Amino acid sequence: MTERRYDYDLFVIGAGSGGVRAARRASEAGARVAVAEESRVGGTCVIRGCIPKKFLVYASQFGEAFEDAVGYGWSYDKASFDWPTLIANKDREIARLEGVYRSNLEKSGVELINDRAVLAGGHEIELKRTGTTVSAERILISTGGRPNPHRALHGHELCITSDEAFELEKLPEKVVIAGGGYIAVEFAGIFATLGVETTILYRGKEILQRFDMDLRRLLHAEYENKGIHIRCQDVLGRIERKSDGWLRGTFLGGDCYDAEQIMLAVGRLPNTEGLGLEKLGIRQDKRGSICVDEYSKTNVEYVWAIGDVTDRMQLTPVAIHEAMCFVDTVFCGRPTKPDYGSVATAVFSQPELGTVGMTEDQARCDIDNLAIYKSVFRPLKNTLSGRSERMLMKLVVDADTDKVLGAHVLGPDAGEMAQLLGVSVKMGVTKSDFDRTMAVHPTAAEELVTMYKPSYTVRKGEVVEAA
Repeated sequence: MTERRYDYDLFVIGAGSGGVRAARRASEAGARVAVAEESRVGGTCVIRGCIPKKFLVYASQFGEAFEDAVGYGWSYDKASFDWPTLIANKDREIARLEGVYRSNLEKSGVELINDRAVLAGGHEIELKRTGTTVSAERILISTGGRPNPHRALHGHELCITSDEAFELEKLPEKVVIAGGGYIAVEFAGIFATLGVETTILYRGKEILQRFDMDLRRLLHAEYENKGIHIRCQDVLGRIERKSDGWLRGTFLGGDCYDAEQIMLAVGRLPNTEGLGLEKLGIRQDKRGSICVDEYSKTNVEYVWAIGDVTDRMQLTPVAIHEAMCFVDTVFCGRPTKPDYGSVATAVFSQPELGTVGMTEDQARCDIDNLAIYKSVFRPLKNTLSGRSERMLMKLVVDADTDKVLGAHVLGPDAGEMAQLLGVSVKMGVTKSDFDRTMAVHPTAAEELVTMYKPSYTVRKGEVVEAA
């Protein structure tokens, strides 16, 4: 395989989802592989992201489930919730999952080094904790990202980010969440349904930029129905600690709001600081993300980068996909470019959102003739419970070719639907294919195959009402 001029055929810096997958696959392909991780194995998704977030979402949903049960004949004494118990159980499961990741690396023959690794020049990597230097023929950087601390904000050090939100000792009485992306929206749903007075503060015109506008507007309305305050087109100007320990946030508009916690969810930054990129002349963009080509290679011949550190598409499954493409290209002789077309995704808001493909606004820019199919309704389960929450299904269709360009769902299990819709859209499904598909009744998802007439059409960007 490789001449033994180097200690390793591949050295991976960062043991998140992408780095671990690349290390395991390369080792299974016969390479001598090491992966270095200065923190816990599993990365953002496993340790302080997707997985613990989903546990908190599940926990927060039980309150409404208890309320809904009354309409179905159940009665119960007043339920109680204990935050420390949830956090302890969450921590126990995360520790178990980390152990699984470590075990899988060992079984695959990968050497795991618990140390901070930085580029030392040439093919060498310095391990900071031990002070040793090792060499590798190829280097893969998969160090991920971290919450933006918003250092330009006066008093930012008084705030928490999503990292600290997972470790709070107690639930706050009031929380302000600065940001309107999926992290802000998901934590707002968690806090609010656990009884916390919650405010979202977002500089844009509507929460969840880049998602379909109909979903954004309906989610905004449903959040306000839940008692979540949403304040758009405003930002925090400064934050100060009050004498009672609470925080006072002053908006740029001049008014103030007091909260026990203020959470910053204003984007994420790539973990490239102090990595030694300058020693090799590795190019970065203005945010500090590593620039790569279509095969995840940097401008340095023997260095690649994948995942959030490259700022392409910040999703765990995408990082894993990039890892597999990297191994196929470099170690298996099958040059493979990551495919970013029609990537399904979900926002675990309450109600949750699932989407794949083009939004209506995106399609209007590229397609002359569109047919928009949309249905807003109250799910069957909500009728006996008395809950007013609505659901939305939407298909964006190229009216000339009948191809489904985008599918968008807001409501229960939207994420599960998006995964299956992703297969269909990826395969180039047409609206006629949906129409020929027999409905599964009674389900909410059957609405996707029973919307026979467009709600309206769009001609060269202008809406034409359906007859």
